[in-house]
Amino acid sequence: MLPRELTDKSALYDKLKHGTTTVGVVCRDGVVLATDRRATAGTYVAHKRAKKMFMLDDNKAATIAGLVADAQMIMDSLKSQIYLMKMDAKGPVSTKSVATYVSNVLFSSRGYPYIVQFIIAGYDDSGPSIYVLDWFGTLTQERFITTGSGSPYAIGVLEASLKREPTLDDALPVIARAVRSSIERDPGSGEGIDMLTISKEGLRELTDAEISGLLAR
Repeated sequence: MLPRELTDKSALYDKLKHGTTTVGVVCRDGVVLATDRRATAGTYVAHKRAKKMFMLDDNKAATIAGLVADAQMIMDSLKSQIYLMKMDAKGPVSTKSVATYVSNVLFSSRGYPYIVQFIIAGYDDSGPSIYVLDWFGTLTQERFITTGSGSPYAIGVLEASLKREPTLDDALPVIARAVRSSIERDPGSGEGIDMLTISKEGLRELTDAEISGLLAR
């Protein structure tokens, strides 16, 4: 049986589910992250320009799904922690190290968990990678993944259209269509698309015009 504090927060989550769609894809030459822009509280559209991607440093970023306050607090703390990790290591830290740190934070709070799901993505000496974390700290490495209420719609597009080892150019239009598919079918997703790439050149956020061009292909 779950502790009382856990069941209480789980019940709150059921009442205030935050719909969203986030996507992460590993390519031969980098990583792509994409999200929709709608934040909801139940059936209420709470925000139409919600930022669900966080740039963590020059070659790492994350997407968030779940309770916004929990996710924002962890992301803000993580940026500071990465800075400290770099100082301690006297150099860059790996994407896996960052994801493992977040996993430890979530696991240590499992008695009263943060209601979040993250995609941690980066490009380091080992190349491009993404890691997915749930609210209990479960950590898995993936080649492509979607999270949030719109994920069943987005994952179908990725599985049907994504090449096995795509380049960034191959993957970008497929990912844009995947998020658009969730926006069209999932009431918790909407208001447009945010996308960024991470490669050996660093982070680059796509403009609305570039995303419209991808959708027109």
